[in-house]
Amino acid sequence: MRAPIRRLLQGGEQEVWFSAVSVWEITRWAGRRSAGLEPNLRSWLPSGLAQAGVREAPMTAEIALVAAELPWAHQDPADRLLAATAQVMGLVLVTADQRLLGVPGLAVLANA
Repeated sequence: MRAPIRRLLQGGEQEVWFSAVSVWEITRWAGRRSAGLEPNLRSWLPSGLAQAGVREAPMTAEIALVAAELPWAHQDPADRLLAATAQVMGLVLVTADQRLLGVPGLAVLANA
């Protein structure tokens, strides 16, 4: 995460949420790169997020329906679920993914 975004999120003025979809993406990324992150992730993620005051966004049927109905061609299910989670919960999505930066109706903060 880029320094300006990290400072903004660590300032305590913003409520910070994460999605289980992001955890799944991290484990997939780590597995492809043989980074050995996944086993360690299980040991520190829950306590680390709790200590940082980060909340887990629920995966709901409404989020799944919105993800399926998003009016854009990008079909990556993880990206669609992240975008739908932000929309349903009224959150700003922090991302470096160019495909998500121009989604109509999605509040995005570029981490690029």
